[in-house]
Amino acid sequence: MNSDSDLQIAGDILEVPHLLQPVREHPETVAEFVGLARSIAADRSQWEHLVEYDTTTRWYHRLRTGPGYEVWLLSWVPGQGSGLHDHGLSSGVLTLLQGELTERTEGGVRALGTGAQRVFAPGYVHEVVNDSLEPAVSLHVYFPGLTEMPMHTPTCSVAEAATV
Repeated sequence: MNSDSDLQIAGDILEVPHLLQPVREHPETVAEFVGLARSIAADRSQWEHLVEYDTTTRWYHRLRTGPGYEVWLLSWVPGQGSGLHDHGLSSGVLTLLQGELTERTEGGVRALGTGAQRVFAPGYVHEVVNDSLEPAVSLHVYFPGLTEMPMHTPTCSVAEAATV
């Protein structure tokens, strides 16, 4: 019986630095943008002191920019919503930092709790609403940076969407 492990056969990958990918300064793939959002979410010191709540409109703050992307921090008091919209040519990652939000799409309704993430491509149409009784905070990464947010007319009422 042969007891050779893969490590014994191939060698330690860390011993062969020329085979390793160089560490990128900025994210370039969807997985790297998701990772960026998770790392910011995990480090409350990067965003918690910046959060404000506005009862008349959603509050937002551009937290960071990089080549071809933006990171936004948003707060939502109970009852505030985005309206039905898409993000133009931008893809994105939505990460819920605290609280609860509801995402409504043509396909149904999804409850999002703290730590939930949604990844979307250009043309993805949704509405995000704080249906809870407590404020919520979310992080949004857009790549390329958000240049438009076209609004859409709902094809069914909110009551119908809630039953989907």
